[in-house]
Amino acid sequence: MSEFTVYPAIDVREGRVVRLAQGDYERETTYGHDPFDAASRYAAQGAKWLHLVDLDAAKAGGYTLAPLLREICAFTGLKVQTGGGVRSRDDVVRMLAAGASRVVVGSLAVQQPDQVLEWIAEFGVERITVALDARQDEQDVWRLPVHGWTETASATLDPLAVRYANGGLKHLLSTDIARDGMLSGPNAALYAHLQAIAPALQVQASGGVREIADVVAAKRQGCAGIVLGRALLEGKLDLAEALAC
Repeated sequence: MSEFTVYPAIDVREGRVVRLAQGDYERETTYGHDPFDAASRYAAQGAKWLHLVDLDAAKAGGYTLAPLLREICAFTGLKVQTGGGVRSRDDVVRMLAAGASRVVVGSLAVQQPDQVLEWIAEFGVERITVALDARQDEQDVWRLPVHGWTETASATLDPLAVRYANGGLKHLLSTDIARDGMLSGPNAALYAHLQAIAPALQVQASGGVREIADVVAAKRQGCAGIVLGRALLEGKLDLAEALAC
């Protein structure tokens, strides 16, 4: 079992720290924090990693946070897992050059898995995180929205997760979109399912975390890490306590 990692998250839109409810760009809450200040605060509280998301690029493509990423890496000591708008190998190269420890690939990982598997082989398993963020339909099938969760792809979670596991992926991030930003608790059944079908993957839980018990439960369930967003921004969860887990 790998070390359990807590990832405080900063989602950035138009230069502001925001959270979206269930990935809906029309249901945005803005927080009074400068992104760099928020990252510095998390570092001061003991975080080792940061999950940084470019929401503008997630929808339109073209990662815009390279200057912020460089600043965070240069002055906070945080390792940064970051994504949003990755559409080409050049995007991956630029983000790694700007200081990213891992590049998160979402939409392209759903639409062009062969290409992303080539990147994993080229850059190494520690440099790429695949995000398979899912929404369960009426038939209980996990569908995979893309482009900032605004469009639903034809691919589904189960075969794609297995394909990546067989292709050498190590780090998988999966968000239950229905729970994201809702403080309703993570979907334990989703992560148990992923572990059953692709046990080799180190799964990061995301979406709905509200309290320390959710962090403890994810660790006990065998997840490799957990992403903390709204609960930290609103003071419902203490980062130092989560890290102590």
